[in-house]
Amino acid sequence: MENNVICIKWGTKFGAEYVNRLYRMVEKNLTIPHRFVCFTDNSEGLVEGIEVRELPPYSDNPNIGDKGWRKLSLFNSQLADLTGTALFLDLDIVIRQNLNPFFEEEGEFLIVKDWDFPKDIIGNSSVFRFKIGAHPEVLENFYKLGNEIRHDYKNEQAFLSYQMHEKGILKYWDKSWCVSFKRSCLQPFPLNFFKMPNDPENAKIIVFHGRPTPEQARKGFNGKGGLRYVKPTIWLDKYWNV
Repeated sequence: MENNVICIKWGTKFGAEYVNRLYRMVEKNLTIPHRFVCFTDNSEGLVEGIEVRELPPYSDNPNIGDKGWRKLSLFNSQLADLTGTALFLDLDIVIRQNLNPFFEEEGEFLIVKDWDFPKDIIGNSSVFRFKIGAHPEVLENFYKLGNEIRHDYKNEQAFLSYQMHEKGILKYWDKSWCVSFKRSCLQPFPLNFFKMPNDPENAKIIVFHGRPTPEQARKGFNGKGGLRYVKPTIWLDKYWNV
């Protein structure tokens, strides 16, 4: 069974440095045979070792907003020349520890349990694993719902979670593996003004959703009238700058 680590980059939100950094973190922390593939509309600046593929086919619907819906294109019946298992990683995560368990864990579909919806089944699609080509109906159902999709689903990860739940294969990673920087690292008010965020000892991946971004956390961040103040998080360098 082929192991693939995949990411997707389009538009201008993330530059090549994000893909290159993710690639270096993966190579440092994944010791089983694998490919690292970036689906992108612009490969300029990507380092040697990254396999570049065109963005998967996707019919954009400007009426539903939120460009994250393009992630669903990964569920095309064919995904370029890839076969086997795919571990999808967002470009703005930070990898702390060995990733082998993400390929060894049993299950057809695994995703992070979203921290913002503790009483819902919604996952966070920053880190999820699936069998390539096994779930084309996810993308097909997305197209069928059209503009109506936003009536029931806030975003692509909510839709994806419910699709896999209906198939009976929705499963979450161990909650200690993927942690939220905002939920697990930030100091509570008012300690956030005096103490650096915590480095989560047992976490394998730190997920940055919303603000602060990794760069903002590294440099220090002041949001929401100071209530989300973040002292410069310099320990990120030992994982990020590899």
